[in-house]
Amino acid sequence: MEAETGPEWLSEEVKTGTTIIAIEFKGGVVLGSDSRVSAGESVVNRVMNKLSPLHDKIYCALSGSAADAQTIAEMVNYQLDVHSIEIDKDPKVCSAATLVRNISYKYKEELSAHLIVAGWDRRDGGQVFATLNGLLTRQPFAIGGSGSSYVYGFVDAEYRKDMAKEECQQFVINTLALAMNRDGSSGGVAYIVSIDEHGAEEKVVLGNDLPTFFDQ
Repeated sequence: MEAETGPEWLSEEVKTGTTIIAIEFKGGVVLGSDSRVSAGESVVNRVMNKLSPLHDKIYCALSGSAADAQTIAEMVNYQLDVHSIEIDKDPKVCSAATLVRNISYKYKEELSAHLIVAGWDRRDGGQVFATLNGLLTRQPFAIGGSGSSYVYGFVDAEYRKDMAKEECQQFVINTLALAMNRDGSSGGVAYIVSIDEHGAEEKVVLGNDLPTFFDQ
């Protein structure tokens, strides 16, 4: 029967059951995500990069339905490209977040996705925006995905205002490592993007190189 109908997971919605995070530092932002994608109880992709560029210095972190989240990111990327040509300068991070919010709200009955938008612009520097349906809020840091419930306490306790870039990078890596250890839907490698006035720097931390904690 399976040969005719295909594996059972093919009928399941493919979701980025995940952990995503973004945090501001003085002069920019750092985004991070795990890489596991699942359908039902099956892992269908171990190394998906859930940090999607919206413009040169603006990225978003994806969670929810993989197809829905990617579609929103691609739509916003196109609209920002057109917008930047029209105004003849780089778009604002708030503009990107507003586009994500508008699309998410307009299609809230059809789409299942939660995006965190973060980046740098000349007007307001590094910024992090959380979006969910009609919600849009600027926050010093934001976390999302199925793994976020395991690390809210850690993030609240360890976050400090105006951390340096390197401190934020380690903060993001530690948060992802803790979530990936506890959440069965999070795992794989950790993707990190650091953005400042000079551009975006991408980094991959392999599973064996992630920090370990007392119960690991």
